[in-house]
Amino acid sequence: MARGKTISDSDLLDRLVDTIGRIGPAGLSFAVASRAAGLSPATLVQRFGARDAMVEATLLRAWDLLDARTKAADQEASHDPAGAIALLIALMPGETAEHSVADGLLLLREDFRNPRLRARGAAWGDRLAEALGRRLSDDAEDAGRLGRQMANVWQGAVIWWAFKPDTDPETAIRTALEDWCRTAGLTPAASRT
Repeated sequence: MARGKTISDSDLLDRLVDTIGRIGPAGLSFAVASRAAGLSPATLVQRFGARDAMVEATLLRAWDLLDARTKAADQEASHDPAGAIALLIALMPGETAEHSVADGLLLLREDFRNPRLRARGAAWGDRLAEALGRRLSDDAEDAGRLGRQMANVWQGAVIWWAFKPDTDPETAIRTALEDWCRTAGLTPAASRT
């Protein structure tokens, strides 16, 4: 008779998402995952089969979590340029931004190498650009172009802020996005939601 799981797959993957975020994909071994999850390495081998499968499952779970955060931010943000900025600010890691940017680049490296993870990232980028575009223009073609541009500016602003974190990340990123909106002929309202 098979024993029941003491930790559900989603709870296990959530623990591993936190771990991989701190140590990067290369550091996630069965031994490390065992300590993080409170399960034996043998149990993890039974669940995943191979270390690469465990890393992939963990990073797919990270994409699931980001999809959920993006959907929630999309539902909460106003439908104007200020709402587009608020949506992107809601997706930022907050107090751990500097640490998260550096570690996030390690995760992205793995995402770029794995076709399934790369496809998830591309799909998320398309959904994000669409959500932003709806807030920037009523014209579908302009909305698509502006939404993608704003997502690009956001990611670039996050990376450049990490090189020179002389102010808090939210202020720096918000300023960059507001400047881009003005350059694009959009008026970012003073809303700080």
